[in-house]
Amino acid sequence: MTKNSAKMDEIIRRDKRIFLTLPRVPYPFVVDHGDGEFAYDVSGRRFIDFSSFIGVYNMGVNSTAKVRAAIKGQVDKLMHNALLEFYSELPVDFAELLVSMFPKGESWKVFLSNSGTEAIEAAIKFSNLFTKRYYTMAFYNAFHGRTKGALALTNSKMVQREHFGPFAQGTIHVPYPYCYRCPFSLEYPGCGLACVDYIKKYPLSKEVSPSEVAAFFAEPVQGEGGYVVPPADYFKELKSLLDESGILLVADEVQAGYMRTGKFLSLDNFGVKADIYTMAKAIGAGLPLGVTIVNGKLGDIPPGSHSSTFGGNLAVIAGAYEQLKEVSAKRKALESSIRAKGAIALKRLKEMQERYEIVGDARGLGLMLAIELVKDKKTKEPAAQERTWIVKDAFENGLLLLEAGQSTIRLAPPVTISEKSLVTGLDILEESVRKANLGMLGK
Repeated sequence: MTKNSAKMDEIIRRDKRIFLTLPRVPYPFVVDHGDGEFAYDVSGRRFIDFSSFIGVYNMGVNSTAKVRAAIKGQVDKLMHNALLEFYSELPVDFAELLVSMFPKGESWKVFLSNSGTEAIEAAIKFSNLFTKRYYTMAFYNAFHGRTKGALALTNSKMVQREHFGPFAQGTIHVPYPYCYRCPFSLEYPGCGLACVDYIKKYPLSKEVSPSEVAAFFAEPVQGEGGYVVPPADYFKELKSLLDESGILLVADEVQAGYMRTGKFLSLDNFGVKADIYTMAKAIGAGLPLGVTIVNGKLGDIPPGSHSSTFGGNLAVIAGAYEQLKEVSAKRKALESSIRAKGAIALKRLKEMQERYEIVGDARGLGLMLAIELVKDKKTKEPAAQERTWIVKDAFENGLLLLEAGQSTIRLAPPVTISEKSLVTGLDILEESVRKANLGMLGK
């Protein structure tokens, strides 16, 4: 054992002793620093990053030099500005640029907070306030956060909800258009989007009156649930159904947004506008930031009805604004680049699906990609243990991956990743998949 590996073991030992248990990856990555598409552990070993550190570093690990300089410069001026009481110019600059990235023809209003969960909690309250209704709807397999309101919407894994109920928010869950594991045992497009029809025929006819439902919360592409991409026409059908009853659509863009799918907003891929959007993760450029964006047609909130001590923190906003300026200036080029690299990666993943029995499904949009692992392609029995072996083996060979869903590996590299590193990472992944397919791992 080298001195550095001993140091990593010691850090992990101390971590487990002092912190309440966290999910953590199944491999011992002790991060030290990062740059661009690479992350380094405390021994100096370099890894290709296919995680974006849980979707935070969409524009590159540790953001850019310009972003870091903006943060450093603001720290020396003023960090906390108490936006709930006082005015500041920088948050206004940021919010104005942000809404310029949103669908045209609407007037958007912004609320700043500190995380995705807080952004969702705000959206719950705002939807109640604007509609004077108190029920919400969300999908099975969804992840919207871990505080009580957001957790009522979350329905991804039992461990996330067990022992934390009952939940105050009256939430109805319905099936997501997860075509690989269709709960109705149908196939698209022959199904006629039966999952939308189900919402109208059952929960909105037998469980709750549509006139009492404030909002439907939806990840345009499910994240934690398995990087599941819906059919192209799904959200148009869903929005039409919601509009019939005045139910607001809330698009949770926390993981799928901010250029991840090749569009600034992932919902833009489906030709639909939401009434409320939530963003976090990548929008903070590495620092904590949550944003709730509301269509101005819905109105405003009474002073004091909702607020945040730290929302709009100037050090955070300085970095977020600098990054957003870069994204706005390069938006068209970024979209083109992400589509091109996403096509390369998805083609490779589809080839793995054809080549290996263990890869049941390959899917993705832009650089939000996944392979779902199964023990048998006919039964589709999840291969959860094999997934763990694959991500551990890939780590040993220099690639950082994250898990999702029951047996899915998600691929979310920085959208700025070079084609060379993308292909190298895919090579590492395929070799680990090949070994698992042959039964060579986990022995």
